Amino acid sequence: MAWPRLRVEESPVLLADTAAKWIHDRAWEVVNAQGRFTIALSGGNTPRALYARLAAGPRLPWEKMDICFGDERAVPPDSPESNYRMVRETLLQAPGLPPERVHRMRAELPPEEAAREYEQTLRGLFPTAAPFPRFDLILLGLGPDGHTASLFPHSPGLSERQAWVLANWVEKFGTHRLSLSFPVLDAGTAVLFLVAGADKEWALHQVLQGGASVADVPARGVRPATGALTFLVDRAAAAGLVLRSA
Repeated sequence: MAWPRLRVEESPVLLADTAAKWIHDRAWEVVNAQGRFTIALSGGNTPRALYARLAAGPRLPWEKMDICFGDERAVPPDSPESNYRMVRETLLQAPGLPPERVHRMRAELPPEEAAREYEQTLRGLFPTAAPFPRFDLILLGLGPDGHTASLFPHSPGLSERQAWVLANWVEKFGTHRLSLSFPVLDAGTAVLFLVAGADKEWALHQVLQGGASVADVPARGVRPATGALTFLVDRAAAAGLVLRSA
């Protein structure tokens, strides 16, 4: 199991800058070595600035990238709540990005159908994957309640070990959400948590240094067997951590 690496930046601005450079360098490294770079994106507010920087910054190998999603709300793609819409308004503004390399979750469909369809999409992108696809990079966020992707505390999807994509019932919102499963997250070659804000302090402490169960803090369940696990966080989110001196 890969133990997490931690980097703390002083502000959300520096956090986005560092993440953009990290992803840019990794994308080119993987494309130069393998000819393709696969990434699963996170939603929410934290990565918005990152995506805008990636779109406007030094060019990425767009034509050799497959852009997927780690989760999605059960809404149509033009909804203000849609992760895809946020990505479309930021990252997908990059010049030269072929639309066919973007693979969204069709969350406007009935949830179980949407999950099955997206799993088939991923199986087409990873035809030799066994038993789970290995994304070159999975970008994850962290909710104040400890959820990541759309794996929420005490939700039924936490126990899924076969499906690649699931329609997870989230009781606190009274709705399903689409999400990659733990086995897919754990199969990633690199997993990067991007965490910002004082409201994430408790959750980040529990993930890295606390004793909560995975049922209570699902992000604790992301533990790649062989991939690199990195937490890139801002100073406010890291306030509850005991940090070693350099």
